[in-house]
Amino acid sequence: MSEKKPSVWQGFKAFLMRGNVVDLAVAVVIGAAFTNIVNSVVKGIINPLVGAIGTKSLDSYSSCLESPCKVSADGTVTSGIPIMWGTVLGATLTFVITAAVVYFLMVLPMSKYLARMEARRKAKEGTQEVMEVTELEVLKEIRDALVAQQRQRGSGHTEQ
Repeated sequence: MSEKKPSVWQGFKAFLMRGNVVDLAVAVVIGAAFTNIVNSVVKGIINPLVGAIGTKSLDSYSSCLESPCKVSADGTVTSGIPIMWGTVLGATLTFVITAAVVYFLMVLPMSKYLARMEARRKAKEGTQEVMEVTELEVLKEIRDALVAQQRQRGSGHTEQ
């Protein structure tokens, strides 16, 4: 009954030292920085391209569900029911761009790398198995030759 229970601090330290927690923290930090880049691309490139066709910002696109729609300068609705579909379109574009960049620059190369490493590992294991089987066959042949020699000498003592 004299087992010593780990302290809360030791448990917390063990939790933090797991690789998954550190990897997750790095991913969150990189994701936050990457979000700023994607938002800049949408605001600096996509919105002006859309602005060449229509308004200068996707946020300006809206429809009115109940007329008359009036929105004050600070964004509060004073009358009507506006549907701000431009904001949703901008967020969707941001998501699609983020997903595409993450997939093509991170996921796809990493999966190709891991597949290549797995193929190398399997090839290495296959070579080792062939060598082991070959060594086993040679040992069996040696055993059989020794047994045959003993039989020829007429000792009458054989091992299997």
